[in-house]
Amino acid sequence: MTDDLRELYQELILDHSKRPHNFHADEKASHKAMGHNPLCGDKISLFLSVDEKGVITNATFQGSGCAISMASTSIMTDMIKGKTVSEAQHLFEQVHNACTGKSATLQETDDDSACKINALAGVKDYPVRVKCATLAWHTMQSALKNENKASTE
Repeated sequence: MTDDLRELYQELILDHSKRPHNFHADEKASHKAMGHNPLCGDKISLFLSVDEKGVITNATFQGSGCAISMASTSIMTDMIKGKTVSEAQHLFEQVHNACTGKSATLQETDDDSACKINALAGVKDYPVRVKCATLAWHTMQSALKNENKASTE
């Protein structure tokens, strides 16, 4: 990875952590879950609205945590809005594989999503940070399954 690309990814993470998108509670959400990463202390509450066609019409969150956790949650809420549940689950797989170093290719992903996933994938070199980057995504999975809690343990 070039230094310019690494800087771009770092800027994306810093921007989302300092000014998270979709940072508010949506009490009207159809799916909710709380996520906790006891290793780092990250805690999020995720609110998803899914319509009758299985499309995620809104995604918001509240919580606190490290820069990577907050950035990942902000990025995720942007990425899954307008996606079907199936498409969101496919994104989960791509993010999880990228963050754990299992996959270097992002198939069937638009350029904007690929850029965001690649920014999060930088944690693969820091195993303790993988849980920070994937907490939101595991919490999304729990919310979509109508489970109330997710943990990185």
